[in-house]
Amino acid sequence: METKWLEDFISLAETHSFSRSAELRHVTQPAFSRRIQSLEAWLGTDLIDRTSYPTRLTPAGEVFYEQALEMLGQINNARALLRGKRPTAQSTVDFAVPHTLSLTYMPKWMTTLEQGFGEIVTRLMALNVHDAVMTMVEGGCDLLLCYHHPRQPVQLDASRYDMLLLGKETLRAYARCDKAGVPEFSLPGSARSPLPFLSYTSNAYLGRMVELILADTKKPAHLDKRYETDMAEGLKMMALEGHGIVFLPESAVVRELKQKLLARADGGQADWEVEMEIRLYRERPTSQRPGKPVVARLWDYLSGGRAPGGKGKRASSSSSSSSRRKAARTA
Repeated sequence: METKWLEDFISLAETHSFSRSAELRHVTQPAFSRRIQSLEAWLGTDLIDRTSYPTRLTPAGEVFYEQALEMLGQINNARALLRGKRPTAQSTVDFAVPHTLSLTYMPKWMTTLEQGFGEIVTRLMALNVHDAVMTMVEGGCDLLLCYHHPRQPVQLDASRYDMLLLGKETLRAYARCDKAGVPEFSLPGSARSPLPFLSYTSNAYLGRMVELILADTKKPAHLDKRYETDMAEGLKMMALEGHGIVFLPESAVVRELKQKLLARADGGQADWEVEMEIRLYRERPTSQRPGKPVVARLWDYLSGGRAPGGKGKRASSSSSSSSRRKAARTA
């Protein structure tokens, strides 16, 4: 059994909707349904009454709901306890960061930060956006660094989490250059000659941002999907080999643009791009959960305007619950 099955089941029990829970868990509905079925197969009993609408739990599901909450709580408490016993636990800042930001933004940001704040011992967990957010919600990290867009928001409880805006990032289309420095592929393509398209998987955050671009543009794009992965770096390497057009964060292609290995494939038009915020989150300290002193000092430094990032803000969210479980459901 996997812990994500428990999280899926708890979400379904509380939303009473497969589609809504799949959306909150950042997976497709068929994949979400398969995970619920896997949990039922592992337990050997039906947890969901699929003959009713909205979705209801079976009597066995009602019993298991309380057990699932307790099991997740024990797992998270055990992890927090063991991490706290690491020799350097209190002096190390644990970051949860999406893969792309861990490779593009994080190294340069850390260099600038240490020049003003001083040396920091860090531990970085590179994850997808959903898992990075869940790591924050479950207490598995001190700081969360991630992208945010109003139409694809990172929903964290504003009464529980602090947020800093560190910068902005633009997602655009790129393609390999020919010998004259001209991109080999250019948007929008045509119905007779669609462009080979290097795509993110449907559950990737950047993939959903690309969907926003394509949905909002005035001209329809004619694309023929040739390759799919959730890793921006993997897509970039395919583009460098000339396999097609790709949407990448600007910070991921600085070197390639300078060396004229890649070029913008959008004709310089803003219709084919979207701007995202780069945000930093922490759980607001309380008397019961004061957090690490080094994290508090770092946050004060950043929120004081002496380093990249604005003033401290509360995390924007449509919910206001202070419970850990509700934060997990909205992440």
